[in-house]
Amino acid sequence: MKRIIIAVFTFIHIMVLSSCTKDFEDLNTNPNLIEKVTPGSLLTPTIYGMSNYFTVRSYDFTWQMMQVGLPNPSVQLGAHRYDVSESAGNGTWNTTYRYLRNIREMEAAADVYAQPAYRAVAITLKAYIGGILTDSFGDVPFSEALRAEENISQPKFDTQEEIYTRLIAELEEANTIYAGEGVMSGSDLLYNNDKLKWRKFNNSLLMRMLLRVSKRTEFNSYERLKAMIADPLKYPVFSSNAEAALVKISGIAPYDYAWSRRQDYVNSEAMSEFFVDMLNGLQDPRRALFMTRASQIVDGKPVDIGFRGIPSAHSGDVSQFNYTPSSPNGDLMYPSAVGTEIYEVLMTYAEVEFIKAEVALMTGDQTAAKMAYERAVTAAVTQWKNGIMPANYFQNPVAAFNGTLEQVMNQKYIALFFNDYQQWFEYRRTGFPKLPKTPYMLHDGMMPTRFMYHSDVRQFNPENYKIAADRIGGDNIHTKVWWEK
Repeated sequence: MKRIIIAVFTFIHIMVLSSCTKDFEDLNTNPNLIEKVTPGSLLTPTIYGMSNYFTVRSYDFTWQMMQVGLPNPSVQLGAHRYDVSESAGNGTWNTTYRYLRNIREMEAAADVYAQPAYRAVAITLKAYIGGILTDSFGDVPFSEALRAEENISQPKFDTQEEIYTRLIAELEEANTIYAGEGVMSGSDLLYNNDKLKWRKFNNSLLMRMLLRVSKRTEFNSYERLKAMIADPLKYPVFSSNAEAALVKISGIAPYDYAWSRRQDYVNSEAMSEFFVDMLNGLQDPRRALFMTRASQIVDGKPVDIGFRGIPSAHSGDVSQFNYTPSSPNGDLMYPSAVGTEIYEVLMTYAEVEFIKAEVALMTGDQTAAKMAYERAVTAAVTQWKNGIMPANYFQNPVAAFNGTLEQVMNQKYIALFFNDYQQWFEYRRTGFPKLPKTPYMLHDGMMPTRFMYHSDVRQFNPENYKIAADRIGGDNIHTKVWWEK
């Protein structure tokens, strides 16, 4: 049975990579498919599938890497100790290519049915998904991927520079398409066919991608972003939480929560000391939204000790913790009353304002940076249900704007809570927040900077795999991707 499961997995993966045999192509080539698929029919399954998958990956991986939360108990190894296996990125590889196939079909259907709005939507989602893919691995099959019907069974690996150049250009194209004629119809879980909101999502992603390559001076990112910010008519972006790419999940089939059961989310997980202490220093109202209160047994009775986590990458001796740490608040992602709507994050309005704050800092406008910083933090607090911004929040010296990139990035780190791998990506770009190291971390406390390629690629696409691995400096978890260098 085990061999059968492995064989089935391999078969499915070959399909995703377009690394397949002629017989496989014959079986999966349907000349009538485009007549049966309308572009709008692919939209909601893609949005729901991506938001659900990366909500869980944020919890399973990003929380550990970025000292937000960790398994409890955790007596040895684990991602929070930088124990990242060769297969750690397999699910990300499979999932992103699966939904990129949906996007490819959406683009084709949009042309067949003369629905340009859906071509623009496909570009927007391609940039969102493709961005996660390349930021996770570096160089990947892209221009030749998913083209088995064209007899491309061993796709080349595009450089990350080529991928970013293409996606940024396509996002510019989509912005123009959205501004023109064309309507959307059908099921749209994210924006209910509101084309202007899709345009704002598109341009907000464009801002993210330009910022991500800010170390690459040939992209002139800060000046390009400054020009975008100065021209909101040409480049409308998120201006409120109501416009952000927050997917509303009802918890009722077919839109179930990301976890099968509430206990799978709340049990056997503790919040990390670093994350909790940062929120405590800010007296941040999100603490009660994100986590439970810790307790300690005194005279045989539990006593509330406020919000308190445990250190990530600790020794493994759990007896050192004489208290029950804060754990995830189930009501955020799996309410006790099933059917209560929750949000899953694709991209937030707060992120846009943090980008504006960084651009203003880097171009010498402290006044604009302060205003954007305060809008960003306010948006990050209030995007969650029951999130209320205290009137005196910025009177706290820790929260008051001090004109440093570190402060902006520390607050952005909190704001990217539950946002796929964005905390990890931004840490790799900037080095913030300054995460503590412990003797129990592997690799001398050096954080992994990418996933290794899926092992199937080495077997089914060996020549192109070797070219890519050699080009990036080796297929290992500490190779820096192009925009980090």
